[in-house]
Amino acid sequence: MKCPSCGHIESKVLDSRPINDNASIRRRRECLVCQRRFTTYEVIDNIQLTVVKKDGTKEFFDRRKIASGILKACHKRPVDAEALATEVESELTNSLRGEVTSDEIGKTVLQKLRKLDAVSYIRYASVYRDFDDIKSFLDELETINNNK
Repeated sequence: MKCPSCGHIESKVLDSRPINDNASIRRRRECLVCQRRFTTYEVIDNIQLTVVKKDGTKEFFDRRKIASGILKACHKRPVDAEALATEVESELTNSLRGEVTSDEIGKTVLQKLRKLDAVSYIRYASVYRDFDDIKSFLDELETINNNK
């Protein structure tokens, strides 16, 4: 860490403590040349996730969009929509990729909903998969029914 006083790049850490609910670390340092003390803060550098949509356009990931879709699918169902949205966001962010397709997001949500609640799964799938006719919808219902 470069000393703000003399510019020397070596310093020693005198004290470290977590701040902001352990989201960052405050470090008290001392320059090895001029002995001036200074404070630095260390925070996690989150990767801004980009979503590649079906038409090829790109936009920044917006958790509210996923949460909204999940909330609609889980309306009056025994599913914690906010927790599920957080879980999906964490999984995508932890993949450490800068880009993710909207299709991947939809499949991740469907995979998780399928394990939690069949009705919420069908509601989400009906919008996500954009069923063309009643037959494709009934086929999906049959698949769920056979897997139970």
